Amino acid sequence: MRKVLIIIVAVLFAFGLSYALKSYYFGKKPSNQPVVKPPPEKTAFNFLLLGYGGGAHEGTYLTDTMMVAHIDIKAKKATLVSIPRDLWVKLPTKTEEGFHTKINAVYQIELYPQNYPGLDRKFMGKEDDAKLIETIVSQITGLEIDGYLSVNFEGFTKAIDILGGIEVDVPRSFTDDEYPIEGKEKDLCGQDELFEKAKPYLSPTDSPDDRENKFKEDPKIEEFVKNATSEPELAFPCRYEKLEFTKGITQMDGKTALKYARTRHSLTDGGDFNRAQRQQQIITAVKDRVLSIGFVPKIIPLMDQFREDVRTDIGISLIKKFIGEADNTDEYRTTTVVLSDQNVLEHSVSNDRQYILVPKEGEDKWKGLQRFISNVIKGITPTPEASTSATLDR
Repeated sequence: MRKVLIIIVAVLFAFGLSYALKSYYFGKKPSNQPVVKPPPEKTAFNFLLLGYGGGAHEGTYLTDTMMVAHIDIKAKKATLVSIPRDLWVKLPTKTEEGFHTKINAVYQIELYPQNYPGLDRKFMGKEDDAKLIETIVSQITGLEIDGYLSVNFEGFTKAIDILGGIEVDVPRSFTDDEYPIEGKEKDLCGQDELFEKAKPYLSPTDSPDDRENKFKEDPKIEEFVKNATSEPELAFPCRYEKLEFTKGITQMDGKTALKYARTRHSLTDGGDFNRAQRQQQIITAVKDRVLSIGFVPKIIPLMDQFREDVRTDIGISLIKKFIGEADNTDEYRTTTVVLSDQNVLEHSVSNDRQYILVPKEGEDKWKGLQRFISNVIKGITPTPEASTSATLDR
């Protein structure tokens, strides 16, 4: 049973389907998991992968990671498409006006729809469903989503540690001086008194002239306010830690792998596009680790630990289909691509002054992006700059 679910597990972080897999082995249907029966002739499937923070802090369900995994069992090909979190998308509403947001907020909006009464509920699923984000991703990519899987940071860390860690080939050395420390998001770093004095300036009600006069009276407050609003790592240094990664093969435990997948403030290797490439590296490293150990016997006794960390609507019948492909893993090839300003997107600013990404053809115009993804899947050149190919059993 060493190769059971290797294809689907490798692409879906190797651990997200663990509790569904347990039900397959022991004959129990997971709670709230519908059985999905693909059409008899269907050979290509698209899975939406979501990674979010979890915990109790603000923005719990904002998705740091969003990918579509396209798997073609007839052509023996797998394609990973990373979607940047700042992509500007339109949500369906009860009126024709529509509502726009960054795509990383859609999953959280779906989980708390009561905060958005204007949304059209017919596009939303029941508890543990993700029909809204599946619909949006399908509309922008042109790929019909067959199921989703979401994993929080805790589940990600657990899975890497259960696997015994992973090896990642860091392509270049880099440093991030602004990596946020979990649990210290609101720590005042011993500057409680200064923060109390600065409160009126952090939510200003004075006119610009009045504020300027007050700042002249206390330059220290002015510096603190400017740092708190534009460079919080200077105002609250205890909220951040310095990360350093050195070029070459690096052994990573769960916490280190999570930091590598999330870091984005490096001056030389920062930004969401570079982060997306690192996340795809992590998936490849997990796949390699899965292939090197007896994964299934190791994970089964620990499956219950993941029930609070993983959500999915992928049914047992679909899992069985991929179990049948386990013996063919050495025939598969994988391609990865990051949607970015180097191919189909461009930088922009929303009406409320947010930094956003939109298609090069214009806001809400997805045909060019869809054509690009279709060409990547079909292997039509020119190949994307961020794309690499390798056999799944490499």
